[in-house]
Amino acid sequence: MSTQEQLNYDRIATAIAYLQQNFKVQPDLDQIAEKTNLSPFHFQRLFTEWAGVSPKKFLQYLSLAYAKDILRDQQLTLFDAAYEIGLSGTGRLHDLFVNIEGMTPG
Repeated sequence: MSTQEQLNYDRIATAIAYLQQNFKVQPDLDQIAEKTNLSPFHFQRLFTEWAGVSPKKFLQYLSLAYAKDILRDQQLTLFDAAYEIGLSGTGRLHDLFVNIEGMTPG
């Protein structure tokens, strides 16, 4: 692996770790890119190339997985689950389920 490839790998690993630790605050592209010392445009391109999905889609997958866990394990209401994940309301949670899973939360 070349030096540049190793640097890119480390940047994406840093971004993924940041997203896994901070998905509840729903960081935007600028915040994530700042952690890797890249411009948002370059980070978006690099993340998609290395991870296979956009940073936003990756964040949605993390949020949805957490939502399913807390709905199942803690038996929260949809409103409480949306709040716990950092979403603005149940409509955003519904959108996650429909867009990622192709089904409603019920």
